[in-house]
Amino acid sequence: MKRLVWLLGVTLLMASGCGNDDFPGVRQLIERRVPWLSERVELCEEESSGSESFTLRSDAGKLCIAATSANAAAVGVNWYLNHYCGRSMSHMGDNLGPVDDLPLPEAPVTVTTDLDYRYALNYCTFNYSMSFYTWEDWERELDWMALHGVNLMLVANGAEAVWQNTLRRLGYSEERIASFLSGPAYNAWWLMGNLEGWGGPMPQSQIDARAELVRKMLGRMRELGIEPLMPGFYAMVPHDYGSHAGVRVFDQGNWGAFTRPAILDPTTPEFARVASIFYEETRRLYGDGIRFFSGDPFHEGGSVAGVDMGEAGLAIQRAMQKAFPESVWVLQGWQDNPKPQLLERLDRRYVLVQELFGENTANWEQREAYEGTPFLWATVTNFGERPGVNGKLQRFADEVHRASTGPYASCMRGVGILPEGIVNNPVVYDLVLELPWHRDRVDVAEWIEDYVKARYGRCDERLTEAWRIFLETIHSSTIGYQEGPPENVLCARPSLGVRSVSSWGRLEKRYDTARFAEGVRLMASARADFAGSETYRIDLINMLRQVIANRADGVYADLSAACERRDRDGFRRASSEFLALHDLEEQLLAQDPLYRIDTYQKQALAAGRTPSEKDNNLYNAMMLITYWGENNPAEDYLHDYAYKEWAGLMTSFYKRRWEMWFDYVQARLDGGTPERPEFFFWEREWAENNRKVMDCSPSLSFEEVLGRMEGLLRPGEEAE
Repeated sequence: MKRLVWLLGVTLLMASGCGNDDFPGVRQLIERRVPWLSERVELCEEESSGSESFTLRSDAGKLCIAATSANAAAVGVNWYLNHYCGRSMSHMGDNLGPVDDLPLPEAPVTVTTDLDYRYALNYCTFNYSMSFYTWEDWERELDWMALHGVNLMLVANGAEAVWQNTLRRLGYSEERIASFLSGPAYNAWWLMGNLEGWGGPMPQSQIDARAELVRKMLGRMRELGIEPLMPGFYAMVPHDYGSHAGVRVFDQGNWGAFTRPAILDPTTPEFARVASIFYEETRRLYGDGIRFFSGDPFHEGGSVAGVDMGEAGLAIQRAMQKAFPESVWVLQGWQDNPKPQLLERLDRRYVLVQELFGENTANWEQREAYEGTPFLWATVTNFGERPGVNGKLQRFADEVHRASTGPYASCMRGVGILPEGIVNNPVVYDLVLELPWHRDRVDVAEWIEDYVKARYGRCDERLTEAWRIFLETIHSSTIGYQEGPPENVLCARPSLGVRSVSSWGRLEKRYDTARFAEGVRLMASARADFAGSETYRIDLINMLRQVIANRADGVYADLSAACERRDRDGFRRASSEFLALHDLEEQLLAQDPLYRIDTYQKQALAAGRTPSEKDNNLYNAMMLITYWGENNPAEDYLHDYAYKEWAGLMTSFYKRRWEMWFDYVQARLDGGTPERPEFFFWEREWAENNRKVMDCSPSLSFEEVLGRMEGLLRPGEEAE
């Protein structure tokens, strides 16, 4: 019957024409991003038959997009751009140039989804990618979100004002409040209950500016049909809150070397009082239109000793519901969270679990839809926004289809992208967010053909074949458990026996690197025909960067072997080649602003309104991407967790570390007794001394860099 009603609705729509303009927010998006389309497209609203949908059709030589919501209309625009015009928008370059001869659908095309949510962002994204976003950056980001169908998005960058006002009402001094709030690049881990104060204090001007920015974001999100997910009160309080008379807290100990906030006992009247104040301040700052709240008590190893988990969960939900009736508590499905005991007494109608790590886990299946709780299937894709090409594309398509059609389909409510950083691997986000709009299983080998056309502007067999090779290698779904992309040994803290750059990463590449190089060589062969394409250039640099990283593994093995057999000349030759790879990658990355540290530094400065803000922004930025944080050598687990392969870093930071170590090893091989370099303090000094914009201009042309890489693109062959 539903299908009959839907077909009737489409027939009436076709008969009546599409002369309205019912989605002004989407109209403005079109004018901002593809103004050449604005006068040639009409937007109109149609009644929903229970599913979200859009219909594309031609009407008097124009494109008509009829949709059930503003968000569906934006998806319709993107679908038309991707699948008809060969156009796309991404975090790594745009291909949005004008199309003169519009390709109009020959017959109406209706696309529907039965999944309620297309979710985006991880708390960590707000720091690894978005710490220093201005309104211009967020305006672009929200346009991207709408085009890709995101209708639920985390907003975590204005919580400082809520907490400041809450703690003031609880009697905290301004000094103590300032020591609780984090710096601008660390609010993710503060809000997740992992640390207090690091990177701060945040000046009042910045707290106020971030609150104003969030209000602008919320207004634009309403226009585009994107609901905010805001931080809720899940019982986090400053670690010393238990010093108040009659207050019971659960001490959460340390997260690495950082003191964690405490958890206020949710079953006590004090919790209800603080929660009420927190939500009052949230409403006062950001309004009533919030239906979703996030917050994960006992996240990543938090102590549950003495906690009645069922009662605690119920109390947290009740406080949320009392302040914002029918609001939904969104929890992260990560490791063993949310614990079954936390869920057992909740009203499941108002809970949503994010299956966070879908590229490797299937907790939604093993836990039988989290014991019967609505959930989203999602991918993290990367940790620390560490560089590397990555994404098990066919697995993504298969898992979403399996979860949507299997025994837990009634609980499967949508998909999500939760990258720790989003400026990477655009193919992953394009695919995952398009999957809800496909009823049948997607064959990515077929889907990739449209992706290549949309990414680069036209069909080209060399690029299509290169991407087929990438599906066999870097984007293979058969490479086993993997936490983000494999790492680049050039960026590792030097030692013998390096196995990873970050504490939880790995160097091992579980794909055919020679076959991958063949794909990159094929991609590079098309450069004369795509010389003006921003997206082609950015992707080619990224793939070439990966070729250098792969070669570095072999050179590192050679120098390690030479060191072990005390071969001084062999070590000298291998270490010289290793350092030359740093220089080569520096020149490669300098070819585009996306891969240069000065772009990031300028963004940090632009986000500051005062000299002190600018200076602290830059210091936060330099800490995060090098040693990360903390000053205790015994707890030095986070160094290089968010390392970046950027021009400016490759030689001044990574190469310099290796040079220090090579000098030390060479002196030992020569019979000396040199002092071993101490990188812990050197890294902190580097961050302190680089609170300024670096000059990352290349000294080689792109063609010269490609010439020097010719041998790397033909592994196993003699370079010509």
